[in-house]
Amino acid sequence: MQRVCLLYDMGHAGNSTENEGCTMDFSELYTLYRKTLLDDVIPFWLRHAIDANGGINSCITDDGQVLSRDRWSWSQWRAVWVFSKLYNSVEPRQEWLDVATGIHRFLAAAGPLADGHWPLLLDGDGKILRSYESIYADGFAIYALTELWQATKDDAVLASALATFQAVEAALLHDQPLPAWPYPIPAGWLNHGISMLFSLVYHELAKVSGDAAVRAAADSHHRRVMDGFLRNDHGLVVEWLDRDGNEIDPPDGTVVIPGHAIESMWFQMHIASGGANTDVLDRAVQSIRRHLEFGWDAEYGGLFLAVDADGRPEVAWRWPDSKLWWPHTESLYATLLAYEHCREAWCLEWHEKVRAYSYAHYPVAKHGEWRQKLDRQGRPITDVVALPVKDPFHLPRALIYCLDVLARLGGDSR
Repeated sequence: MQRVCLLYDMGHAGNSTENEGCTMDFSELYTLYRKTLLDDVIPFWLRHAIDANGGINSCITDDGQVLSRDRWSWSQWRAVWVFSKLYNSVEPRQEWLDVATGIHRFLAAAGPLADGHWPLLLDGDGKILRSYESIYADGFAIYALTELWQATKDDAVLASALATFQAVEAALLHDQPLPAWPYPIPAGWLNHGISMLFSLVYHELAKVSGDAAVRAAADSHHRRVMDGFLRNDHGLVVEWLDRDGNEIDPPDGTVVIPGHAIESMWFQMHIASGGANTDVLDRAVQSIRRHLEFGWDAEYGGLFLAVDADGRPEVAWRWPDSKLWWPHTESLYATLLAYEHCREAWCLEWHEKVRAYSYAHYPVAKHGEWRQKLDRQGRPITDVVALPVKDPFHLPRALIYCLDVLARLGGDSR
């Protein structure tokens, strides 16, 4: 796909937006993203990563070499979500459902644990190597089980999601400090990632279960994101607050992760969509723009992993100057979703800017998936930034959702 010139006539109808001969063709974007998803990314995982026992090998190189059969449940559950979502939203291919149910069986053979939580790490044969060490693993379990239930309508799967919800709620009330590897939460602090994740996964579970307690918990986390972590004075999402919702002193209290904030804002748009209060949608859209502008590297291009809200050169986060793949994939979807809501030109201008950088730097053409970590100048790095995995999640999820919104914008011309 060639770079497009982005000038818009907001009243134009159809599958492209154009003015004075310059066009963004939603059909062309749809074709590109569908090809990336179905011809490149998903085949990579099917060729290289599906284990005979049902699990997925995510400790893997860009060329598909399996480095270890260790199974981080964080990545396993994310893969269950992706293959279930493919089945539910793209095409009902039995192959995809078989992958999702295979990984689920592998995980269910080892958990949940007696306290209702899921272990963090299994070996390739399903032996528990690390037990309950991360509430995030539980969050991705709820997310995946909810999507898998929509594919299978297996009541036991939904019951497992609800049981995990109960375990998480108990932990959020009583566990101090909260087990949150690989991002430990200091005692007395609140972390944006917790409310961000559980606002969405509880929202998805509430939609399919109708459970009032789940809905109330989802709304509570949603409000904490929009009215707490999103700060009205500078329009940025901070990663840390104290337990009373007050700002924490810098440098920790002024850490901003632009991609995380952008991802969080589209989460909140999903939660608020269909409601009568459009203020949340408007604020989320403007926050997406704010973080793109604040987090973009004007010299080398791409989104910084982390920045300081007050502009300090020293950022209290590891690898702040790195250019990871996931903030860019989240931004691809967020800008299209923002455009669908507000129809403002900046959304597509930023979408194209992010797309051009992403497709110039991340795809590994010979093998199909994207490399995941670059330094500030755009050179590949191999350091472990969070988990020692190549994660089958952010890219395929973003592509699936991009296809959804592009289809609504008229881009699906099949």
